[in-house]
Amino acid sequence: MNPRYTFWRRQMLGVSVYEYFVVLGLYLFFAFSYHLTLWLNGMDFRKEGESLFSLKEFMDNAGLQYLCMALLTLPIWWVVFRGLKHWELKYRLLLHLPGLPLFVLAGWKGYYWLAEQLGFGHLGGWGQVWDIYIPALFYFIQFGIFHGYEYYRNNQRNLQLKAALSEAALKSELAALKAQLNPHFLYNTFNAISASVPPEQEQTREMIAQLADLFRYQLKASKTEQVALGEELGFVEKYLALEKARFEDRLQVVVDVPEALRERKVPPMILQPLVENSIRHGISNLIEGGQVLIRIRLQGERLAFEVSDTGTGVQEKAHLFRNGGVGLKNTRLRLEKQYNSHLKISDNQPRGLKIEFVI
Repeated sequence: MNPRYTFWRRQMLGVSVYEYFVVLGLYLFFAFSYHLTLWLNGMDFRKEGESLFSLKEFMDNAGLQYLCMALLTLPIWWVVFRGLKHWELKYRLLLHLPGLPLFVLAGWKGYYWLAEQLGFGHLGGWGQVWDIYIPALFYFIQFGIFHGYEYYRNNQRNLQLKAALSEAALKSELAALKAQLNPHFLYNTFNAISASVPPEQEQTREMIAQLADLFRYQLKASKTEQVALGEELGFVEKYLALEKARFEDRLQVVVDVPEALRERKVPPMILQPLVENSIRHGISNLIEGGQVLIRIRLQGERLAFEVSDTGTGVQEKAHLFRNGGVGLKNTRLRLEKQYNSHLKISDNQPRGLKIEFVI
């Protein structure tokens, strides 16, 4: 990727460098416009040699005031667009009712105090009305732009998500068609292989039976929207049993789920891709192996899932969905589309990776 593009896309508090520069440009444009208006209005009284581009003149006329407004914008922006971004838009808009007078009052009095400390001038008497009106007008303009931009970004994300889901659905449909071409052939093949295994190799026979069960569950999952949590865990435990046959003592599994939750309905095949990711990208890379933990708890009326491992971990969490396979990407898309839920990826302690979500 182009290094310049990477720089402009770098983010802080969820905002890219490019967006910071755009906002800075917005402030400079309005500040200079105000400065230009005052400069032209005072041409008849201007001393010889005073320049439009004098930094002192600029700060005296508009720069200091707009700097104060920029600093006051930051906490209000953070509360509305970051701290309380999970609120509905109508409630976040109500935050501007106290935000506007606080912004105007603090900007007015703060600017005057700072101007006096630095030796700059400011309006007096009834002229101070302009230092109330202009910040109020600017507040409406800038936060109108911020809300409009937020709507645009959310709309773009939804369009991208819709396109990705359509692509994933098409791939899943094709995969399902391929899987349904002749399922009985596969069942019969599993049974034939199992019957040909000598009795003394009972473990191999058991593994083939578990593989057949996994295949049956996958076919069932392609035809239903929800299954009991107990069924989903049974499928995952069979998958883990096959993996333990490969890793032996290198793989330890802990399933921590209250019995009372096992009748709750969940989307099928929601856990296995996360468990597979833990084994494939975490445990398999360690000679000594590690542990996979599946923990599910009730969080209010919703189920909180956690899949963690003590593997090698991942430095760049954002790269996980690019390198983690189709299953992990599809799981993220399903959660976002069906439950408006997101995969939370963090470092496990003392090492490894933890993936959490709520449905």
